[in-house]
Amino acid sequence: MSGQAAREFTAQMSVREGRWRLYVALMNTTDAWPQHRFGRAVPTFTDRTNALSVLGFEPVPGAAWEWTEDSEIPEDPASAVVLIAAIRVRSWSGVSV
Repeated sequence: MSGQAAREFTAQMSVREGRWRLYVALMNTTDAWPQHRFGRAVPTFTDRTNALSVLGFEPVPGAAWEWTEDSEIPEDPASAVVLIAAIRVRSWSGVSV
């Protein structure tokens, strides 16, 4: 990366209407967040890594996916569960996001 340190971000993955979506949260900007949509199957580790690569990112060395359970309707114990995964990533290949 031509002597420039890679910037770090948080990539998240969630499912809506049965389809998984991976996106990189770019805070403090009005730019669209880079994203990749998957099919209905839960994306494998390799699927997620490949999608991040296409978007110009890679996991930070030593980072691991962390899964969180949330609810579709906050404070409703009968609400459907929403799974959200997150990992720290860094830009690469000259991507200056």
